[in-house]
Amino acid sequence: MPDVAVLVGSLRSGSVNRQLADNVARIAGDRLTLRQVPLGDLPMYDHDLWDDTPEAVTAFKEQVGGADAILLVTPEYNRYFPPVIKNAIDWGSKPMGANVWTGKPAAAIGATPGQLGAMSAVLSATQLLTIVGCAVMAQPSVFFNHRDDMHDSDGVLTDESAREFLSGWVDSFAAWIERMS
Repeated sequence: MPDVAVLVGSLRSGSVNRQLADNVARIAGDRLTLRQVPLGDLPMYDHDLWDDTPEAVTAFKEQVGGADAILLVTPEYNRYFPPVIKNAIDWGSKPMGANVWTGKPAAAIGATPGQLGAMSAVLSATQLLTIVGCAVMAQPSVFFNHRDDMHDSDGVLTDESAREFLSGWVDSFAAWIERMS
């Protein structure tokens, strides 16, 4: 079963995007193993830090580099993905010759309470993943319109049509990973 490194672009423990990532992991069942890689301990990218590489950076690069694929789950801040995602992608792409993104099958999805469901952030993140060398699945897209009535009190998705949609997306992503591997 493919091992997928999941990067959640919201640091807040109760974020709707963390809920989305958790629900996709539940729905994936025996098709994919989704493992969230922490981003909050990464320092802001500074090339000078390579002289004494922070442990958080080394651990991040090992986790992403060892994964079979990447799933980026992003909120939308001012019609863009948050800085924590850009920072993580920068750390993973450096130093020259040690880019952990190159050739990795990847996808970006996102959720917001708004009608467009993080569409701008997902599209921007998809472009950036392509630039650093990921083989990005562009379709089907997940621009998830988060509503509180879709979940139980623990954040578990109870809306059956949303579960079916995400299950179909997981099938597509699993097939994409297999095709790109």
